[in-house]
Amino acid sequence: MKQVPFLFLITIGLFGCITNNLPHKDDSLSAKASSFSFSQNDSSDHIHSTKFFEDSLLNNLIELALHQNSDMAIAEQRIAIAQAQFRVRRGQMLPTVEADLQTSYQKFGTYTLEGLSNDDANKNQQPNSIPIPHPVVPNYFIGLRSQWEIDLWGKLRAQKKSGYFQILASQYGKRLIVTSLVSEVASRYYELIALDETILAIERNRALQDSVLSITLVQKEAGRTTELGVQQMQAQLLRTEAMAFRIQQKIVQIENELNFFLGRMPQAINRSDALKQDDILQKHVAISAQGILHNRPDILQAESNLQAAGADLKAAQAALLPSLTLSPYVGLNAFSSSFLFNPASIAWGVLGGLTTPLINRSMLRGNQNRARAEREIAHHQYQKTIFSAFSETQTILSNRAILTQTGKINLQEVATLHQAISTANELFKVGYASYLEVISAQKMAIEAELALIETRNGLRQAEIALYRAIGGGW
Repeated sequence: MKQVPFLFLITIGLFGCITNNLPHKDDSLSAKASSFSFSQNDSSDHIHSTKFFEDSLLNNLIELALHQNSDMAIAEQRIAIAQAQFRVRRGQMLPTVEADLQTSYQKFGTYTLEGLSNDDANKNQQPNSIPIPHPVVPNYFIGLRSQWEIDLWGKLRAQKKSGYFQILASQYGKRLIVTSLVSEVASRYYELIALDETILAIERNRALQDSVLSITLVQKEAGRTTELGVQQMQAQLLRTEAMAFRIQQKIVQIENELNFFLGRMPQAINRSDALKQDDILQKHVAISAQGILHNRPDILQAESNLQAAGADLKAAQAALLPSLTLSPYVGLNAFSSSFLFNPASIAWGVLGGLTTPLINRSMLRGNQNRARAEREIAHHQYQKTIFSAFSETQTILSNRAILTQTGKINLQEVATLHQAISTANELFKVGYASYLEVISAQKMAIEAELALIETRNGLRQAEIALYRAIGGGW
Protein backbone atom coordinates (compact mmCIF):
# COMPACT_ATOMS: atom_id res chain seq x y z
CA MET A 1 0.00 0.00 0.00
CA LYS A 2 2.93 2.34 0.59
CA GLN A 3 3.81 2.09 -3.08
CA VAL A 4 0.50 3.62 -4.20
CA PRO A 5 1.28 7.22 -3.12
CA PHE A 6 4.76 6.84 -4.60
CA LEU A 7 3.34 5.75 -7.96
CA PHE A 8 0.80 8.52 -7.76
CA LEU A 9 3.56 11.10 -7.28
CA ILE A 10 5.47 9.70 -10.27
CA THR A 11 2.33 9.92 -12.42
CA ILE A 12 1.67 13.50 -11.36
CA GLY A 13 5.29 14.43 -12.05
CA LEU A 14 5.15 12.93 -15.51
CA PHE A 15 1.95 14.79 -16.25
CA GLY A 16 3.54 18.00 -15.02
CA CYS A 17 6.26 17.55 -17.63
CA ILE A 18 3.62 17.02 -20.28
CA THR A 19 1.44 19.97 -19.29
CA ASN A 20 4.44 22.29 -19.30
CA ASN A 21 4.76 21.55 -22.99
CA LEU A 22 1.08 21.99 -23.77
CA PRO A 23 0.47 24.42 -26.64
CA HIS A 24 -0.65 27.92 -25.85
CA LYS A 25 -2.13 30.45 -28.19
CA ASP A 26 0.65 32.33 -29.98
CA ASP A 27 -0.15 36.01 -29.48
CA SER A 28 3.01 37.29 -31.20
CA LEU A 29 1.34 37.42 -34.61
CA SER A 30 -1.68 39.27 -33.22
CA ALA A 31 0.63 41.76 -31.51
CA LYS A 32 2.53 42.40 -34.74
CA ALA A 33 -0.73 42.78 -36.67
CA SER A 34 -2.08 45.19 -34.07
CA SER A 35 0.91 47.48 -34.53
CA PHE A 36 0.48 47.56 -38.32
CA SER A 37 -0.42 50.97 -39.77
CA PHE A 38 -2.42 51.29 -42.95
CA SER A 39 -1.75 53.94 -45.52
CA GLN A 40 -5.01 55.67 -44.53
CA ASN A 41 -5.64 57.46 -41.24
CA ASP A 42 -6.16 54.84 -38.56
CA SER A 43 -9.10 55.13 -36.23
CA SER A 44 -10.87 53.01 -33.66
CA ASP A 45 -14.25 53.54 -35.35
CA HIS A 46 -15.89 50.43 -36.70
CA ILE A 47 -19.23 49.48 -38.16
CA HIS A 48 -21.92 49.37 -35.52
CA SER A 49 -24.96 50.41 -37.54
CA THR A 50 -27.42 47.66 -38.35
CA LYS A 51 -27.74 48.92 -41.94
CA PHE A 52 -24.54 49.72 -43.77
CA PHE A 53 -26.19 50.66 -47.07
CA GLU A 54 -28.72 53.46 -47.23
CA ASP A 55 -30.68 52.27 -50.28
CA SER A 56 -33.96 50.88 -48.88
CA LEU A 57 -34.56 48.65 -51.92
CA LEU A 58 -31.12 47.09 -51.46
CA ASN A 59 -31.71 46.59 -47.74
CA ASN A 60 -34.97 44.78 -48.51
CA LEU A 61 -33.14 42.45 -50.90
CA ILE A 62 -30.47 41.75 -48.29
CA GLU A 63 -33.08 40.92 -45.64
CA LEU A 64 -34.77 38.56 -48.10
CA ALA A 65 -31.45 36.84 -48.88
CA LEU A 66 -30.64 36.38 -45.18
CA HIS A 67 -34.00 34.63 -44.65
CA GLN A 68 -34.12 32.50 -47.79
CA ASN A 69 -30.54 31.70 -48.81
CA SER A 70 -29.56 28.03 -48.46
CA ASP A 71 -26.08 28.82 -47.13
CA MET A 72 -27.66 30.60 -44.17
CA ALA A 73 -29.78 27.54 -43.36
CA ILE A 74 -26.69 25.33 -43.59
CA ALA A 75 -24.79 27.66 -41.24
CA GLU A 76 -27.62 27.45 -38.69
CA GLN A 77 -27.45 23.65 -38.74
CA ARG A 78 -23.68 23.71 -38.28
CA ILE A 79 -24.18 25.81 -35.17
CA ALA A 80 -26.77 23.31 -33.93
CA ILE A 81 -24.30 20.46 -34.51
CA ALA A 82 -21.57 22.27 -32.58
CA GLN A 83 -23.95 23.00 -29.69
CA ALA A 84 -25.05 19.36 -29.56
CA GLN A 85 -21.42 18.22 -29.51
CA PHE A 86 -20.70 20.65 -26.68
CA ARG A 87 -23.60 19.20 -24.65
CA VAL A 88 -22.19 15.71 -25.22
CA ARG A 89 -18.75 16.73 -23.97
CA ARG A 90 -20.18 18.60 -21.01
CA GLY A 91 -22.27 15.56 -20.11
CA GLN A 92 -19.15 13.38 -20.04
CA MET A 93 -17.99 15.30 -16.97
CA LEU A 94 -21.09 14.29 -15.00
CA PRO A 95 -21.86 10.87 -13.54
CA THR A 96 -24.24 8.63 -15.44
CA VAL A 97 -27.22 7.20 -13.55
CA GLU A 98 -29.14 4.29 -15.04
CA ALA A 99 -32.12 2.31 -13.86
CA ASP A 100 -31.18 -1.36 -13.77
CA LEU A 101 -33.47 -4.40 -13.79
CA GLN A 102 -31.66 -7.73 -13.91
CA THR A 103 -32.73 -11.34 -13.70
CA SER A 104 -30.27 -14.22 -13.93
CA TYR A 105 -30.28 -17.98 -13.34
CA GLN A 106 -27.06 -19.81 -12.71
CA LYS A 107 -26.05 -23.39 -11.84
CA PHE A 108 -22.73 -23.57 -10.08
CA GLY A 109 -20.45 -26.54 -10.38
CA THR A 110 -20.23 -28.88 -7.40
CA TYR A 111 -16.52 -28.28 -6.98
CA THR A 112 -16.63 -24.50 -7.29
CA LEU A 113 -16.41 -22.06 -4.44
CA GLU A 114 -19.99 -20.87 -4.96
CA GLY A 115 -21.33 -24.44 -5.29
CA LEU A 116 -19.63 -25.69 -2.12
CA SER A 117 -20.70 -22.59 -0.18
CA ASN A 118 -24.33 -23.03 -1.20
CA ASP A 119 -24.29 -26.76 -0.30
CA ASP A 120 -22.70 -26.06 3.09
CA ALA A 121 -25.24 -23.30 3.77
CA ASN A 122 -28.17 -25.60 3.02
CA LYS A 123 -26.73 -28.51 5.08
CA ASN A 124 -25.88 -26.36 8.09
CA GLN A 125 -28.88 -24.08 7.99
CA GLN A 126 -30.35 -22.96 11.27
CA PRO A 127 -34.02 -23.11 12.24
CA ASN A 128 -36.12 -20.46 10.47
CA SER A 129 -33.27 -19.87 7.96
CA ILE A 130 -34.09 -19.58 4.28
CA PRO A 131 -32.66 -22.31 2.04
CA ILE A 132 -30.77 -21.35 -1.09
CA PRO A 133 -32.42 -22.68 -4.27
CA HIS A 134 -30.66 -25.75 -5.61
CA PRO A 135 -29.23 -26.63 -8.12
CA VAL A 136 -30.18 -23.47 -10.10
CA VAL A 137 -29.75 -20.21 -8.19
CA PRO A 138 -31.79 -17.23 -9.42
CA ASN A 139 -30.72 -13.65 -8.83
CA TYR A 140 -32.96 -10.56 -9.03
CA PHE A 141 -31.86 -6.92 -8.89
CA ILE A 142 -33.85 -3.70 -9.16
CA GLY A 143 -32.05 -0.43 -8.53
CA LEU A 144 -29.78 2.32 -9.81
CA ARG A 145 -26.25 2.09 -11.12
CA SER A 146 -23.91 4.98 -11.76
CA GLN A 147 -20.53 5.52 -13.34
CA TRP A 148 -18.35 8.58 -12.97
CA GLU A 149 -14.93 9.24 -14.44
CA ILE A 150 -13.00 11.60 -12.18
CA ASP A 151 -11.27 14.21 -14.34
CA LEU A 152 -7.87 13.99 -12.68
CA TRP A 153 -5.79 15.45 -15.51
CA GLY A 154 -8.25 17.81 -17.20
CA LYS A 155 -8.98 15.55 -20.19
CA LEU A 156 -12.72 16.02 -19.97
CA ARG A 157 -12.37 19.74 -19.26
CA ALA A 158 -10.18 20.08 -22.35
CA GLN A 159 -12.76 18.26 -24.47
CA LYS A 160 -15.48 20.56 -23.13
CA LYS A 161 -13.31 23.60 -23.87
CA SER A 162 -12.76 22.35 -27.42
CA GLY A 163 -16.50 21.99 -27.89
CA TYR A 164 -17.03 25.56 -26.68
CA PHE A 165 -14.54 26.97 -29.18
CA GLN A 166 -16.12 24.89 -31.93
CA ILE A 167 -19.43 26.61 -31.16
CA LEU A 168 -17.69 29.99 -31.45
CA ALA A 169 -16.09 28.95 -34.73
CA SER A 170 -19.46 27.91 -36.16
CA GLN A 171 -21.03 31.20 -35.06
CA TYR A 172 -18.20 33.19 -36.63
CA GLY A 173 -18.65 31.00 -39.70
CA LYS A 174 -22.25 32.13 -39.88
CA ARG A 175 -21.16 35.77 -39.59
CA LEU A 176 -18.72 35.15 -42.41
CA ILE A 177 -21.52 33.78 -44.58
CA VAL A 178 -23.71 36.77 -43.69
CA THR A 179 -20.96 39.19 -44.69
CA SER A 180 -20.27 37.32 -47.91
CA LEU A 181 -23.96 37.11 -48.77
CA VAL A 182 -24.55 40.82 -48.11
CA SER A 183 -21.52 41.64 -50.27
CA GLU A 184 -22.70 39.45 -53.13
CA VAL A 185 -26.20 40.94 -53.10
CA ALA A 186 -24.93 44.52 -52.88
CA SER A 187 -22.30 43.93 -55.57
CA ARG A 188 -24.83 42.66 -58.08
CA TYR A 189 -27.35 45.34 -57.14
CA TYR A 190 -24.84 48.07 -57.93
CA GLU A 191 -23.84 46.27 -61.11
CA LEU A 192 -27.48 46.56 -62.18
CA ILE A 193 -27.41 50.27 -61.31
CA ALA A 194 -24.28 50.65 -63.45
CA LEU A 195 -25.92 48.81 -66.34
CA ASP A 196 -28.98 51.05 -66.03
CA GLU A 197 -26.69 54.07 -66.21
CA THR A 198 -25.03 52.52 -69.25
CA ILE A 199 -28.39 52.14 -70.97
CA LEU A 200 -29.17 55.81 -70.28
CA ALA A 201 -25.81 56.87 -71.67
CA ILE A 202 -26.39 54.79 -74.80
CA GLU A 203 -29.85 56.30 -75.23
CA ARG A 204 -28.46 59.83 -74.99
CA ASN A 205 -25.76 59.09 -77.56
CA ARG A 206 -28.21 57.32 -79.84
CA ALA A 207 -30.41 60.43 -79.81
CA LEU A 208 -27.40 62.55 -80.81
CA GLN A 209 -26.45 60.08 -83.54
CA ASP A 210 -30.00 60.05 -84.88
CA SER A 211 -29.97 63.84 -85.02
CA VAL A 212 -26.67 63.88 -86.89
CA LEU A 213 -27.98 61.20 -89.30
CA SER A 214 -30.94 63.43 -90.11
CA ILE A 215 -28.58 66.32 -90.84
CA THR A 216 -26.44 64.05 -93.00
CA LEU A 217 -29.47 63.01 -95.06
CA VAL A 218 -30.37 66.68 -95.61
CA GLN A 219 -26.80 67.49 -96.65
CA LYS A 220 -26.79 64.57 -99.08
CA GLU A 221 -29.94 65.92 -100.72
CA ALA A 222 -28.19 69.28 -101.03
CA GLY A 223 -25.12 67.63 -102.50
CA ARG A 224 -22.85 68.62 -99.62
CA THR A 225 -22.02 65.03 -98.64
CA THR A 226 -22.06 61.55 -100.17
CA GLU A 227 -23.86 58.27 -99.62
CA LEU A 228 -20.74 57.05 -97.84
CA GLY A 229 -21.30 59.62 -95.11
CA VAL A 230 -24.89 58.49 -94.68
CA GLN A 231 -23.83 54.84 -94.48
CA GLN A 232 -21.14 55.63 -91.89
CA MET A 233 -23.69 57.45 -89.74
CA GLN A 234 -26.19 54.60 -90.06
CA ALA A 235 -23.53 52.03 -89.14
CA GLN A 236 -22.59 54.06 -86.07
CA LEU A 237 -26.25 54.19 -85.01
CA LEU A 238 -26.70 50.43 -85.55
CA ARG A 239 -23.57 49.70 -83.51
CA THR A 240 -24.99 51.74 -80.64
CA GLU A 241 -28.34 49.92 -80.82
CA ALA A 242 -26.54 46.54 -80.79
CA MET A 243 -24.60 47.65 -77.70
CA ALA A 244 -27.90 48.42 -75.96
CA PHE A 245 -29.16 44.88 -76.63
CA ARG A 246 -25.96 43.38 -75.22
CA ILE A 247 -26.39 45.44 -72.07
CA GLN A 248 -30.00 44.27 -71.77
CA GLN A 249 -28.83 40.66 -71.89
CA LYS A 250 -26.20 41.43 -69.25
CA ILE A 251 -28.95 42.88 -67.04
CA VAL A 252 -30.95 39.64 -67.31
CA GLN A 253 -27.86 37.62 -66.38
CA ILE A 254 -27.09 39.74 -63.30
CA GLU A 255 -30.74 39.66 -62.21
CA ASN A 256 -30.74 35.86 -62.39
CA GLU A 257 -27.52 35.69 -60.36
CA LEU A 258 -29.04 38.00 -57.76
CA ASN A 259 -32.24 35.96 -57.58
CA PHE A 260 -30.11 32.88 -56.91
CA PHE A 261 -28.63 34.56 -53.84
CA LEU A 262 -32.13 35.62 -52.80
CA GLY A 263 -33.25 31.99 -52.91
CA ARG A 264 -36.06 32.52 -55.40
CA MET A 265 -36.98 31.91 -59.03
CA PRO A 266 -35.79 34.34 -61.78
CA GLN A 267 -37.71 37.60 -61.86
CA ALA A 268 -37.17 41.33 -62.32
CA ILE A 269 -35.26 43.16 -59.59
CA ASN A 270 -36.65 46.41 -58.21
CA ARG A 271 -33.89 48.99 -57.88
CA SER A 272 -33.33 52.71 -57.59
CA ASP A 273 -33.76 54.74 -60.76
CA ALA A 274 -30.76 56.95 -60.03
CA LEU A 275 -27.96 56.81 -57.51
CA LYS A 276 -25.37 59.44 -56.77
CA GLN A 277 -21.83 58.29 -56.22
CA ASP A 278 -21.56 59.84 -52.75
CA ASP A 279 -24.86 58.40 -51.49
CA ILE A 280 -23.93 54.73 -51.60
CA LEU A 281 -23.15 54.28 -47.90
CA GLN A 282 -24.49 55.80 -44.73
CA LYS A 283 -21.02 56.83 -43.69
CA HIS A 284 -17.39 56.33 -44.53
CA VAL A 285 -15.54 54.34 -41.90
CA ALA A 286 -11.88 54.50 -41.02
CA ILE A 287 -9.70 51.41 -40.78
CA SER A 288 -7.64 50.20 -37.84
CA ALA A 289 -5.56 47.08 -37.35
CA GLN A 290 -7.28 46.34 -34.03
CA GLY A 291 -10.65 46.67 -35.71
CA ILE A 292 -9.74 44.09 -38.34
CA LEU A 293 -8.44 41.62 -35.74
CA HIS A 294 -11.50 41.99 -33.52
CA ASN A 295 -14.23 42.27 -36.15
CA ARG A 296 -13.38 40.11 -39.15
CA PRO A 297 -15.28 36.82 -38.74
CA ASP A 298 -12.75 34.80 -40.76
CA ILE A 299 -9.95 35.80 -38.34
CA LEU A 300 -12.14 35.12 -35.30
CA GLN A 301 -13.18 31.76 -36.76
CA ALA A 302 -9.57 30.77 -37.43
CA GLU A 303 -8.61 31.84 -33.89
CA SER A 304 -11.43 29.75 -32.38
CA ASN A 305 -10.40 26.75 -34.48
CA LEU A 306 -6.83 27.18 -33.23
CA GLN A 307 -7.94 27.25 -29.59
CA ALA A 308 -10.20 24.22 -30.13
CA ALA A 309 -7.30 22.31 -31.71
CA GLY A 310 -5.09 23.20 -28.73
CA ALA A 311 -7.71 21.86 -26.32
CA ASP A 312 -8.02 18.65 -28.38
CA LEU A 313 -4.26 18.18 -28.16
CA LYS A 314 -4.34 18.59 -24.38
CA ALA A 315 -7.13 15.98 -24.14
CA ALA A 316 -5.13 13.57 -26.33
CA GLN A 317 -2.08 13.99 -24.09
CA ALA A 318 -4.12 13.45 -20.92
CA ALA A 319 -5.59 10.24 -22.38
CA LEU A 320 -2.16 8.60 -21.90
CA LEU A 321 -2.43 9.01 -18.13
CA PRO A 322 -4.32 6.82 -15.61
CA SER A 323 -8.06 7.37 -15.28
CA LEU A 324 -10.06 6.98 -12.08
CA THR A 325 -13.62 5.65 -12.40
CA LEU A 326 -16.21 5.26 -9.62
CA SER A 327 -19.19 2.91 -10.09
CA PRO A 328 -21.69 3.10 -7.19
CA TYR A 329 -24.98 1.21 -7.12
CA VAL A 330 -28.00 0.87 -4.82
CA GLY A 331 -31.11 -1.29 -5.11
CA LEU A 332 -32.97 -4.42 -4.07
CA ASN A 333 -31.19 -7.76 -4.54
CA ALA A 334 -32.43 -11.26 -3.67
CA PHE A 335 -32.32 -14.84 -4.94
CA SER A 336 -36.09 -15.16 -4.65
CA SER A 337 -38.71 -12.82 -6.11
CA SER A 338 -40.80 -13.20 -2.94
CA PHE A 339 -38.02 -11.61 -0.87
CA LEU A 340 -37.06 -8.94 -3.43
CA PHE A 341 -39.08 -6.10 -1.89
CA ASN A 342 -38.14 -7.01 1.68
CA PRO A 343 -36.20 -4.22 3.48
CA ALA A 344 -33.51 -6.78 4.19
CA SER A 345 -32.86 -7.05 0.43
CA ILE A 346 -31.50 -3.52 0.17
CA ALA A 347 -28.00 -3.65 -1.31
CA TRP A 348 -25.45 -0.98 -2.20
CA GLY A 349 -21.83 -0.74 -3.08
CA VAL A 350 -19.09 1.37 -4.64
CA LEU A 351 -16.55 0.10 -7.13
CA GLY A 352 -13.47 2.18 -7.84
CA GLY A 353 -10.72 1.58 -10.33
CA LEU A 354 -7.58 3.32 -11.49
CA THR A 355 -6.68 2.19 -15.00
CA THR A 356 -3.84 3.19 -17.25
CA PRO A 357 -3.35 2.26 -20.92
CA LEU A 358 -0.57 -0.23 -21.65
CA ILE A 359 -1.14 -2.27 -24.78
CA ASN A 360 -3.06 0.44 -26.67
CA ARG A 361 -0.63 3.28 -25.98
CA SER A 362 0.42 3.21 -29.62
CA MET A 363 -3.13 4.11 -30.65
CA LEU A 364 -3.30 6.89 -28.06
CA ARG A 365 0.04 8.30 -29.16
CA GLY A 366 -1.22 8.18 -32.72
CA ASN A 367 -4.22 10.26 -31.64
CA GLN A 368 -1.84 12.65 -29.88
CA ASN A 369 0.31 13.05 -32.99
CA ARG A 370 -2.78 13.60 -35.11
CA ALA A 371 -4.07 16.24 -32.69
CA ARG A 372 -0.67 17.96 -32.70
CA ALA A 373 -0.65 18.03 -36.52
CA GLU A 374 -4.20 19.41 -36.60
CA ARG A 375 -3.17 22.08 -34.13
CA GLU A 376 -0.24 23.07 -36.37
CA ILE A 377 -2.58 23.22 -39.36
CA ALA A 378 -4.96 25.48 -37.41
CA HIS A 379 -2.01 27.70 -36.41
CA HIS A 380 -0.83 28.12 -39.99
CA GLN A 381 -4.41 28.71 -41.13
CA TYR A 382 -4.70 31.45 -38.50
CA GLN A 383 -1.51 33.07 -39.76
CA LYS A 384 -2.65 32.78 -43.36
CA THR A 385 -6.01 34.38 -42.57
CA ILE A 386 -4.40 37.38 -40.84
CA PHE A 387 -1.90 37.94 -43.65
CA SER A 388 -4.67 37.65 -46.25
CA ALA A 389 -6.94 40.07 -44.36
CA PHE A 390 -4.32 42.79 -44.03
CA SER A 391 -3.13 42.38 -47.61
CA GLU A 392 -6.70 42.51 -48.89
CA THR A 393 -7.52 45.62 -46.87
CA GLN A 394 -4.37 47.45 -47.96
CA THR A 395 -5.15 46.65 -51.61
CA ILE A 396 -8.74 47.85 -51.24
CA LEU A 397 -7.66 51.15 -49.70
CA SER A 398 -5.15 51.73 -52.48
CA ASN A 399 -7.67 50.81 -55.18
CA ARG A 400 -10.27 53.06 -53.57
CA ALA A 401 -7.95 56.06 -53.60
CA ILE A 402 -6.94 55.48 -57.22
CA LEU A 403 -10.55 55.06 -58.34
CA THR A 404 -11.47 58.34 -56.65
CA GLN A 405 -8.80 60.20 -58.61
CA THR A 406 -9.67 58.35 -61.80
CA GLY A 407 -13.32 59.32 -61.41
CA LYS A 408 -12.42 63.02 -61.25
CA ILE A 409 -10.42 62.71 -64.46
CA ASN A 410 -13.23 60.78 -66.15
CA LEU A 411 -15.68 63.57 -65.27
CA GLN A 412 -13.44 66.16 -66.86
CA GLU A 413 -12.99 63.96 -69.94
CA VAL A 414 -16.76 63.48 -70.38
CA ALA A 415 -17.44 67.22 -70.04
CA THR A 416 -14.72 68.05 -72.60
CA LEU A 417 -15.94 65.48 -75.11
CA HIS A 418 -19.55 66.65 -74.79
CA GLN A 419 -18.33 70.10 -75.75
CA ALA A 420 -16.38 68.53 -78.61
CA ILE A 421 -19.57 66.84 -79.88
CA SER A 422 -21.42 70.17 -79.86
CA THR A 423 -18.54 71.84 -81.66
CA ALA A 424 -18.28 69.06 -84.25
CA ASN A 425 -22.04 69.14 -84.90
CA GLU A 426 -22.02 72.92 -85.44
CA LEU A 427 -19.02 72.73 -87.75
CA PHE A 428 -20.59 69.83 -89.63
CA LYS A 429 -23.77 71.83 -90.24
CA VAL A 430 -21.82 74.67 -91.89
CA GLY A 431 -19.46 72.35 -93.73
CA TYR A 432 -16.28 73.00 -91.74
CA ALA A 433 -16.10 69.44 -90.32
CA SER A 434 -16.50 66.05 -91.99
CA TYR A 435 -18.85 63.30 -90.91
CA LEU A 436 -15.78 61.30 -89.83
CA GLU A 437 -14.89 63.96 -87.28
CA VAL A 438 -18.46 63.91 -85.96
CA ILE A 439 -18.40 60.09 -85.72
CA SER A 440 -15.02 60.20 -83.96
CA ALA A 441 -16.26 62.77 -81.43
CA GLN A 442 -19.38 60.72 -80.68
CA LYS A 443 -17.41 57.50 -80.35
CA MET A 444 -14.93 59.07 -77.95
CA ALA A 445 -17.75 60.59 -75.92
CA ILE A 446 -19.64 57.36 -75.40
CA GLU A 447 -16.42 55.54 -74.54
CA ALA A 448 -15.63 58.23 -71.96
CA GLU A 449 -19.12 57.96 -70.45
CA LEU A 450 -18.82 54.19 -70.23
CA ALA A 451 -15.40 54.58 -68.59
CA LEU A 452 -16.90 56.99 -66.03
CA ILE A 453 -19.72 54.55 -65.28
CA GLU A 454 -17.19 51.73 -64.90
CA THR A 455 -15.09 53.82 -62.54
CA ARG A 456 -18.10 54.74 -60.42
CA ASN A 457 -19.16 51.11 -60.27
CA GLY A 458 -15.59 50.16 -59.37
CA LEU A 459 -15.71 52.64 -56.51
CA ARG A 460 -19.01 51.18 -55.32
CA GLN A 461 -17.51 47.70 -55.46
CA ALA A 462 -14.50 48.98 -53.52
CA GLU A 463 -16.84 50.30 -50.82
CA ILE A 464 -18.51 46.88 -50.63
CA ALA A 465 -15.10 45.22 -50.42
CA LEU A 466 -14.16 47.66 -47.65
CA TYR A 467 -17.34 46.74 -45.77
CA ARG A 468 -16.31 43.08 -46.03
CA ALA A 469 -12.66 43.77 -45.14
CA ILE A 470 -13.43 45.49 -41.83
CA GLY A 471 -15.73 42.74 -40.61
CA GLY A 472 -19.06 43.27 -42.34
CA GLY A 473 -22.04 42.11 -40.32
CA TRP A 474 -25.73 42.90 -40.47
